[in-house]
Amino acid sequence: MEVVVAVATDEQKPNPIGQFLREASSEMKKVVWPSREETQRLTLVVIGISLSIGLLLGGFDYLFTGLINLIRGI
Repeated sequence: MEVVVAVATDEQKPNPIGQFLREASSEMKKVVWPSREETQRLTLVVIGISLSIGLLLGGFDYLFTGLINLIRGI
């Protein structure tokens, strides 16, 4: 009867932090970054939409506040 004992050494275990960093670096090389013009255009779109939604919500708040005050008789 033969008994085989496996001993794990540091060479057999991959370093999880090192592996993560290698994979992250590899993925970053695959990223297609937007151009400066595209970034500026999309930034303006986000600002415009944010302002529009803010004005819309502010308008609803103003109307509902007036309606509630009218109902309460203030």
